[in-house]
Parts: sequence; structure tokens; C-alpha cells
Amino acid sequence: MWAPEPDPPAWDAAVIDVGSNSVRLVLYRVEGRAVWTVFNEKILAGLGRDLAVTGRLSRDGIEAAMAALRRFAALIAATKPDRVFAVATAAARDAEDGAAFCRRVRAETGLDLRVLTGGEEARYAALGVLAGAPESTGIAGDLGGASLELVRLTDGEPGQGVTLPLGPFAFKETGRFEPDRVRSQVERKLKPHADALKTPLFHAVGGAWRNLALLAMRMSSYPLEIVQQYEMTRREALEAARLISRQSPRSLDKIEGISKRRLETLPHAAAVLEGLVTTLDIDRVVLSAFGLREGVLFEAMSADCRAQDPLVEGCAALSAREGVNPALGPAVEAWLGPAFAGLEPLLGAREPTLVSAACRLADLGARLHPDHRADLIFYQVLRAPVPGMTHSERVFLAATLFARHTAAATIPEPALIARLLTHERVQRARALGAAIRLACELSGRSPELLAKASLDIRTASVVVEADEDYAPLLLGEQTAKRAATLATLLERELKLRAASPDRSKREKVA
Repeated sequence: MWAPEPDPPAWDAAVIDVGSNSVRLVLYRVEGRAVWTVFNEKILAGLGRDLAVTGRLSRDGIEAAMAALRRFAALIAATKPDRVFAVATAAARDAEDGAAFCRRVRAETGLDLRVLTGGEEARYAALGVLAGAPESTGIAGDLGGASLELVRLTDGEPGQGVTLPLGPFAFKETGRFEPDRVRSQVERKLKPHADALKTPLFHAVGGAWRNLALLAMRMSSYPLEIVQQYEMTRREALEAARLISRQSPRSLDKIEGISKRRLETLPHAAAVLEGLVTTLDIDRVVLSAFGLREGVLFEAMSADCRAQDPLVEGCAALSAREGVNPALGPAVEAWLGPAFAGLEPLLGAREPTLVSAACRLADLGARLHPDHRADLIFYQVLRAPVPGMTHSERVFLAATLFARHTAAATIPEPALIARLLTHERVQRARALGAAIRLACELSGRSPELLAKASLDIRTASVVVEADEDYAPLLLGEQTAKRAATLATLLERELKLRAASPDRSKREKVA
């Protein structure tokens, strides 16, 4: 376990992950709770390819891994990250010559690999899932080259993990891939743990399952190719798994967009997923692009930092990178948040979080050309590498920020919008965007000036007031125009007025 250190405003980290199949280096920039991938390189060395037959690491895999690790050590020496984390998983843990390999790595590169136990590997994978989606419940499963780690998620914490030898390299070659044999092994290995692991919700971690998800997206003509938080129903997961497990590598090779280096292990990953879904009574599979490496970083954060919302903090960090005043987002939220809280919630308990996140993006794109800003911001938010939101929430935020910059009713990607948002949620996104636009233009993006005005959404009216001394400055033609757009979207009458000297004593009439 790596102890957390005091959180600086920002720090750089390098994570080396020596797995049974891949060897990877990722350089991260960590800004509070926000984690940005700066550099990502891997090779599929196949260290554990011979493990089931010889009990030892693959000779070719060792040499490929060493070449990669020498390069990674040089990159770390050049970039000088604040913290370096180097881990090795099942192959180095289980192989007879795993310890010798780690000694060689230390001697030739200076990297000190920490060989994780099965329980530690499961825990870090689960922490990675929670880093990307802190409200996750159910079972997290990380499929690697030699092992499958499973751990229950409860109340934002990982429980006891189990490691099973169900990776592709844990099976002795028989000359041809046999999905029925893999599924039967999955069922047999799961049987002692099935009662404890049964769950309606499964979080899938690992490169092979990410590629399987991309195939499932194409099979269903899904319009948003983002793996993080992509969801499959039980039927969709089984259909994709059964189709892929019965395909030859040559057939899979014809599918555009699938990693060619993953073709060898993709049918195996599909068969394992099918076995898990049927044995554990899984109703829904959610993909996580966050896993062991992000779990390592998550553990290294302080408890206060881990408790922050990754979506809100990620949006704040995204705006900060463009030089936006960090006080603007919280000020806009304080100005419009209470008014929107009085509306009927259309996004459940998550609505306040989405309002908060949207306000943190209030001035994103301020330096872009105004004729193209709305469209550019829509796509930037839609595909931003910010976790902590479902796909429908991602589309909601993108639609909100589009409306922040234009009153146009036609939002980009209408097929995507129609598939993932109801008409009522689209209208709520447009209203929220209009309110953010009103706040920014009324105040000239000044938190201090914004505090001199208020927004109230009542049963039949939208009321914008300004302190008596500031009314001539704040309630001009532009304010009236922006406020009218908001009132129209909410189907209410607009009232613009100066507040009485003591706002709190004025009687409010609905």
C-alpha cells in the first residue's frame, strides 16, 4: 500500500504496470481530484504466455518486456514525475522465475517492481472503478492475461477480493479456441464464490473487455463510442459475447476499430464474460476505462481529495486549463442553483451534481471564435476525458453548454440526443444553459457583480432582480433578452425589477 501524501495543487505521476500480457507506462497530471493522461504507451509482451505449460515466464516475453522497461525508465528520467509507481501482477507473482525477473528489472533499469498479491490487484482494480464512478455498487472484475480479479463494491469501498486463474494464458493450448471449455472453467472456478459474488451489476475492467464493448456498440449502432460508463443489458452482453467467442481471429480482424493485438485474446474474454453473466445472475454490465493504474493513484490521494466529486472537480480543472476565473463557476452555481432546485427533478438525485458541473464549465471556450463556439464546446464536453458521469449525463452536459453559447434550438448530433435524452431533459438542459448564459452576460463574468442580482423561478414566472443601486447597470437590454430566453424555455412569464433595499423583508408573490 502506498501512503497518501499531502495534496499539492498539482503533481505528476508515472505508473508502470507489468501485466501478464501487456507492459505499460502512463504519465499522469493530477490536479486535485482530476486525473489527466499525458502519455500512454504499452507493448503486448505476453510475459505469461507460457505460464500454464512451463510455470515460467515466456523467454520472448521477458526480452520484449525488458526492452520496454528500459525505454520507460529513460522516459521517467527525462520527465521527472513527482511520484513513480511500478507494479507487476499475476505473471510475475505466479511464475517460478518471477522474482528473478524483478531482480533483473531492478539491475538493468533501476525500477523496483512491487509484485501485487491477488487481493491487492483486485483492490486496486476496484479503487480504479470507484475513482471513475464513486457511487458504483455491485462487483468489479478485472480480466488480465493470466487472472481475473473480482471484488464487491459497497458504500464507496472495495470489499474482499478473489483472484481466479481465468485469463487466456492460464489455459493450456489445445490447438484451437474452445469457448465451451472456457465457460465451463469459469462456472467451475466461480462455484465456491458464486453466492458471495452474485450481483445485478458488473463493472468490467481490462483492455479485452473494452474492445468487446466497442464491438457491442457497433452491433447496436450505438452513437457514442466512449467506453467509460458504457452500459450493456444482460441480453446485449450475452449477444456480443456469444458472437465474438465464436469468431476466428481472421473474422475479427475484418472489423474496423478493434485493436489487432487484442484479436488473440478477445474470444476468450467474451467467453469469460458470458460465463460470469450467467453464473452470477448479472443484469447489467458497465464498462470502466479506469482500472488498476488509476486505483494506485486514487489510493495516493488524501481522504479529503478522494471524497470530492470527480465530475465537478474534473469540469473545474478543465476550465482552469483555459484560464477561467476559478471563482466564476461556484458563483454561478450559488446564483442559479437554488432556483433550479425548486423545479421538478428530471435527472433524479444526480441533478444538483450536474448543475454544479455545468456551472464549472460556464466560461469554457471563451477564447474560441464566437461563430463556432457553441458547436465546438458541445463536442469538447461530449468527449471530455472527465469521469463521474453516465453517457446520458454526458450528453445532458454537452447540450447544456451548447445552450450556454446560443439560443439555437437545433443541437448537434440529433440522433444521439434522441437516443440518450428525453425531450423533457433536453428542455431542462437548454434552460440550464440559458440560465448560465444569463448569469455570465448579466455580470460580465464577474462573481462580485453577479452577487448583486438574484434569480427566482416561481410557479408562473421567472424573476430577475438586481439590488436597487445596481439595477440600472445590470438590468439592461442584453439582460432582458437573455432572461426572456430562459423564461420562454421554462414556459413562464418574465419579471425584471429592482429589489427593495432589504430583499429579505419584501413579500414574495408567486
